[in-house]
Amino acid sequence: MQGKILIVDAISTNRIVLKVKLASAFYEVIQASTADEACVSALRHDPDLIISAMALPDCDAAELCRRLDRSPQTRAIPLMVVGCRPDADTRLKALEAGVQDVMLKPIDDTLLLARVRSLIRAHNSAAEWQMRDDTSRALGFAEDTLDFGPPGQAVLVGADATAAHSWISQLRPHLRTELSFTSPETALRDLSPGKVPDVFILTLSEEDNSTSDVLRLLAAIRATAITRHAGILVVQARPDPGLGAYALDLGADDLMTDGFDVAELTLRVKAMLRRKHVADKLRATVRTGLKAAVSDPLTGLHNRRYAMPHLTRVAEHSAATGRSFAVMVADLDHFKQINDVYGHASGDAVLIETARRLRDNLRGVDLIARIGGEEFLIVMPATPLSEARVAASRLCRKIGGRGFIVPGADEPIKVTVSIGVTIGGIRKPHDSAAPQDANMLLDAADKALYAAKMQGRNQVNLNRPAA
Repeated sequence: MQGKILIVDAISTNRIVLKVKLASAFYEVIQASTADEACVSALRHDPDLIISAMALPDCDAAELCRRLDRSPQTRAIPLMVVGCRPDADTRLKALEAGVQDVMLKPIDDTLLLARVRSLIRAHNSAAEWQMRDDTSRALGFAEDTLDFGPPGQAVLVGADATAAHSWISQLRPHLRTELSFTSPETALRDLSPGKVPDVFILTLSEEDNSTSDVLRLLAAIRATAITRHAGILVVQARPDPGLGAYALDLGADDLMTDGFDVAELTLRVKAMLRRKHVADKLRATVRTGLKAAVSDPLTGLHNRRYAMPHLTRVAEHSAATGRSFAVMVADLDHFKQINDVYGHASGDAVLIETARRLRDNLRGVDLIARIGGEEFLIVMPATPLSEARVAASRLCRKIGGRGFIVPGADEPIKVTVSIGVTIGGIRKPHDSAAPQDANMLLDAADKALYAAKMQGRNQVNLNRPAA
């Protein structure tokens, strides 16, 4: 099944006709005849989309939308209304309440199914990000999102500059959004990461050449990294179900089929900005959570959770290419004494400065991770034994050769480090080309570190793992 849809209509014939159309497109269909039944069914079945008649026995579609919004379990389910042509106030009332679209009979089947696909696609994407956000919150990484976002930016794209500026002048009194105009040819040309519109309003005129340019731009917006999360609203000069369906399948988020209407366009742009603001917050929260999950908050280095899978990937690449790599474990000498004598704030300062010196003296491709209190893992891809030994000795000098300025000490204090090194990817001719185990490599480097400590500290020791 492509998704689950709840149909809400008091007239059974209407429900049956719509069910047949949706079932033929492999959607699972649930039915309800009143708003009360719909709310219960939505809680029980968790549909991907609700399609309702404009008028129901116990309320209208706008009120149904408000009822669904009161429950956290049903708030995010998109609601589409299908009905006979209502008066303008009823249509706007439904959109203002949060209804995603109002489709008027007779409905073109191609456009209906395209709108259904578009709404379910957006719902599934939002649900996926919400699930990731819930996981981040459960792990304690997420922050509360703000209820209100910035005014945002919207750009109106079309071939008729005069008409576009007229639209903008009518929209400005109703929107806090920054509005501008551009042609299809220049819409993406001058964009930079800090100047990306939140919403593109693409106007389809009756000129075939202009329409082709706008549709190509629509596809490009979705394919371009910095604009792929922007909202896209397509406004048709006149109804064209086939063209509207094509625009939705190309990635448009919303569609106006009957030309410019300042009140309706205002509501749709506001709704799109709200949805984008929420989606941006969710993505940012998830990114923050993922970063926190794999990073050491004190030093900013990666942590063990990230380092071990990375070491496995380096070993796999080495097995495929036949190039050796270095694994080092570095441990600060007598670190406990620093905490005992100068305090934990001084110990933290030493760790932060150690991380900085390690970063400054290794390649960008090398992994540096804090895997214990004062223990660091270093993985150097494509590195032979001779280069690994030189790099480890250099790190010893950079740590021990200059004192550390810390709170509680009048003079810089001396800190040294011991480093254990092992080389991965070195095999005998008859050995398997399977990648070496990350834990075995770490254990070999740990044994080399232990030997360096036993030999007097502030030095490098090499341990070749058994091939």
